[in-house]
Order: sequence, then C-alpha cells, then structure tokens
Amino acid sequence: MKKIEGGLRVAACAAAVLLGACGGGGGGGGGTPPSAPLSPQAQQFINVDMQALPDFTAQLPAHYAGTQASDNTPAGTQPSAVASTLGRVLFHDKQLSFNGRVSCASCHDVKGDFADAPRFSSGFDGGPTTAHAMRLANLRFFQAGSMFWDRRAASLEAQSTMPIAHPVEMGFDATHGGIPALVQRMQGLPYYPELFSRAFGDPEITEARMQSALAQFLRSIVSANSRWDTAFAQVFDASLPDQGINLPLSGFTDQENRGRQLFMAGRADGGQNCAACHKPPTFALAGGSNGLDAGETRRFKSPSLKNVARSGAFMHDGRFSSLEEVVEHYSTGVKDGPALDNRLRDTDGTPLRPNLPDEDKAALVAFLKTLSDPVLSQDSRYTSPFRADQASASP
Repeated sequence: MKKIEGGLRVAACAAAVLLGACGGGGGGGGGTPPSAPLSPQAQQFINVDMQALPDFTAQLPAHYAGTQASDNTPAGTQPSAVASTLGRVLFHDKQLSFNGRVSCASCHDVKGDFADAPRFSSGFDGGPTTAHAMRLANLRFFQAGSMFWDRRAASLEAQSTMPIAHPVEMGFDATHGGIPALVQRMQGLPYYPELFSRAFGDPEITEARMQSALAQFLRSIVSANSRWDTAFAQVFDASLPDQGINLPLSGFTDQENRGRQLFMAGRADGGQNCAACHKPPTFALAGGSNGLDAGETRRFKSPSLKNVARSGAFMHDGRFSSLEEVVEHYSTGVKDGPALDNRLRDTDGTPLRPNLPDEDKAALVAFLKTLSDPVLSQDSRYTSPFRADQASASP
C-alpha cells in the first residue's frame, strides 16, 4: 500500500500498532484493544483469532514495483489487519442481504477465483442479475472512477455497498429500508459491535465504515502467483526500457511464448498489442468499448486477466463461454460504435480485425492460461470466517 514517509512516522506507527491504535482504521480511540479475544457470543458464529490475524498487506514481488501509480487506495489510508478482517466478515455474511440468503461471496466465490460460473448470478430472491459477476483480483489497481462493468461507482469504497442496496442482488434497497435498516440489523448481531470497536475505536456501525473495511479487504486480493508471474520474475530487470517484458520466458512452451509475444508486442513488432490495454503485471484495464455491439455508446471496464482461463463466462453480459470465443471476437468480430476504444481501430479508423491464423489464436489462448493463479483461491485470508454450522447469525 502507500509508503509512509519519514523515520519518526514509521516508529510512531509501529508503536501504535503494538497498542492497537495506528490510524486509518486500525482500532484504538479508547475502544476494545484489537488483539483482545472476541466474546464467547461472537465466537459462536465466527472463527477469528484476534491475536493472530493474517497480514493483508503482504509485500508485493519486485516486478509489481511500477504499479503504485495505479493503486487506488485513498491518500492517507493506513490499512490494518483488523479492519481487513472486518471486511472479510462483511464479505461472507449472508445477513447483509435482506432475507439472509446471499452474501458478496455467493456471487464472488473464493474457490471460483472470486467470480461466478454461471452467466448471471442469482440475487437474494432467486432472480437473475443483469451482469456477469466480475473477477475481483487486482481491484486495487483499477483507476478511481472505474468500478463496476459500467464504471458507475466513483471509488472502490462507494462500490462496496452498492450491491447490498441493489433491488436484485442483495435487496436492501429503499423499499426494504435501505442501508439504515441493515445497520439496525447489524447492531443486533453479536459480532459486529465488537469488530467495529476494534477496527474503528468504538462500536458505531456506519455505511462509511462498512465501505472502508470492505475496500481494505478487497484491495488485499492481489494475484501474483501465476506461472507468468513466476517466469517473468526471473527475467524482470527494472533497468531495461521494457523491464524484460518482451523476453522469452523459461518454462513456457513454444506455443505459450508465441502467445506471450503476440500479447505483449506492438503491431509494428509482430504482436497484437494486447498489453496496451491489459497492462502487465496486474493485467487490469480501464478502457473504452471493445466493440461487442454495433453502435455501442457505453464504455465498459474489464477485470484483470489474472485467472481469466478459470472463468465460466466472459464479457459484461457473459455472452462468451470460452477463451477461444473471446480471442475470435478480437480477431474478426470487433464492431464500430461511438465509444469504441481507439486502440481497437486500424490506421484508417475502421474497427481492427486482424483475422489471426488459427495457430496464433491458439497461442494467445495458451498464454492466457499461464495467467491462472492457483494460490489465490486457496488463500486462507479470504475464506469464510463463519463456523461451519453457522453460515451467519440471525438477528
């Protein structure tokens, strides 16, 4: 996350952590010390050891060094393990839906790489959602103002509670009392007053505090353990103009390296310039329309391509069911429209349709599969904190 400048500030913050009072959502303010054990009532529902919380701000590998400019963590925010743990509980708690049937994790399944296999997910009352559930890895590196497929949220904080208040997704819209009704419910649950007190210094539950905790948890979901990450780390050289991004990678097959070259290199160098939009190492994008429909006026964002091969559906509406279909779209199917990203236009202004040979399309698919991160879905920091016999509490 953001670097803290100055030795005195570092020393002061380190001391504050020991006291459970480091700023930016780390507890303190006269409340219960963050490291104190949860009450027996809270422990009936959640299995969290407050004295051994995981590190949600683990050091990123060296080849992620250039990502600070795209980090959307608000200035002055000092993430904490206790606030991220609260975010983890909020993310998995079905009581945040009106009828207690779904949680954020219901559509963004941890074991499914924080996505949903079906084209559309089921909302709190069983009705289908209107967009495919987006993968969540590397949300930290999406530019502010580009949250959700349609980019309607101004920040990750603002985005984090919108599904809760959605009339289809989690149901706490105005007809069901909105967020105030949810806050009232949460006040009656045995674990939230305690967790909010540890994270923020007092037990008050507010939407802003929910947003802060959820955003801290979501920003911790960073994918850096794919085969591509491992291989690129061996050739990464910050002193090189391209940092080694165009070098062949050890352990890759000829086909995978061909796909890598097509993805990374510009068209003048024999590639397809995919990396101009899906920038490594995060493979995140805040682009324009990708020409799915003729005359498109809307601009959609894209999730990170990390774990894209493990998705069950692709694009904002889940219209494609395989990577082969996705690559074919960019090969022959891009359609013109006012919002079409200029990077998908040819030199004469028409939609770019390179009509790739079959072997190049297969190579691109092979490369995209090297972006799968087997560690992320197994990371215990992101699994449900609720006890097996308690999906979540009843108020």
